[in-house]
Amino acid sequence: MAGSALGREFALGGPLTPDQIVYTGSFPLLLETPTSAAPDLLVDTLTTAIAARAATEAGAPAVVLVPGLGLFAAGDSAAQADMVQQVYLDAVGVSVDAHRLGGVRPLADAQRQFIERWEAEEYRRRVAVGRSASGRAKGLVVVVTGAAQGFGHAIAADLVAQGGHVVLADLNVELAKRQAEALASEFGSGRAVGVALDVTDDASVAACFDEVVRRFGGLDLLVSNAGILRAGSVTTQPVAEFDAVTRVNYRGYFLCVRHVAPIMARQRRARSGYWGDIVEINSKSGLAGSSRNSAYSGSKFGGVGLTQSFALELVGDGIKVNAICPGNFLEGPLWADPDNGLFVQYLREGKVPGAKSIEDVRRFYEAKVPMGRGCTPADVLEALYYVVAQRYETGQAIPVTGGQVMLK
Repeated sequence: MAGSALGREFALGGPLTPDQIVYTGSFPLLLETPTSAAPDLLVDTLTTAIAARAATEAGAPAVVLVPGLGLFAAGDSAAQADMVQQVYLDAVGVSVDAHRLGGVRPLADAQRQFIERWEAEEYRRRVAVGRSASGRAKGLVVVVTGAAQGFGHAIAADLVAQGGHVVLADLNVELAKRQAEALASEFGSGRAVGVALDVTDDASVAACFDEVVRRFGGLDLLVSNAGILRAGSVTTQPVAEFDAVTRVNYRGYFLCVRHVAPIMARQRRARSGYWGDIVEINSKSGLAGSSRNSAYSGSKFGGVGLTQSFALELVGDGIKVNAICPGNFLEGPLWADPDNGLFVQYLREGKVPGAKSIEDVRRFYEAKVPMGRGCTPADVLEALYYVVAQRYETGQAIPVTGGQVMLK
């Protein structure tokens, strides 16, 4: 509609109601640009137009209209941006119906200016914005892959609690959506959403990040956590298992970065000095070999190689790329699942000499750690927040192993 004569008349004619002024601003920014414009040209045009508008008395726009592309609504949170969009679309609907009844009459300039400056409406505007989130992830849009359970879910949940807007992306989309709904009910509408993602499928990865951009406008942090482990001897492990591990842990990381990097690069183009972050949740097995675990360890060694290579390539686009290499998360489903967890797998494969029970396997692995315990999500989160906050580091593989693996 924004490209039609009626749409332009509505966009430029002024607000119809006080609510429209309070929630969406008196005037949207209408960007006249060819629909065939290249993405980078569109970014430059938008950046210039928004900066020019922000420098005026009207301030930065809450609504941007791009004929042929769509309506963009901005806010301090997803819930606020959604409210801006809904109020503006309601006003559009009123305008369309009013034309059928004889025409539209926007508020007169004097009325509009009174509402813009009235203290009661300013108070209502502040209430509409609501209490802003706080914490170590405040203002970040984050995608966590493999976030329906285990490490991934613990990471996603803490990022939400720390003020982020988090996409829980997982092959088990129903569980991811239930987890996201629970987080959103506690921390606010739009703060967590579940999205389907098969990291081994290029089309699925593209669709996931397309949905993220449509919903949030971009993203600031990718936590590439999705991974699987299948233990087995090099002489007996089925080739299909080796291929499955490699596809998820290695190819999956590559595909996610392939689609995220252009998004973050455009954000850097629009805002000089902006830095995006990509963090792979790797493993101590990416730093030291693991007997009867070559598929997993090899894929994680490869992940460190990808991390270093991505870091060198993408730093010019304002993207930091690092890996976190946790020790064994003994309480999570990867280890503790009673049917196919690593305790069960390692006992079955005879990886722990003399072990007769799962408890024997657990004690064996705890004894390997100088600090005497397995890794926890809280340990990994400390490293995650550090590496995102640290502006002067990229291409690193950071051990979080209780001293079990030390850098040489």
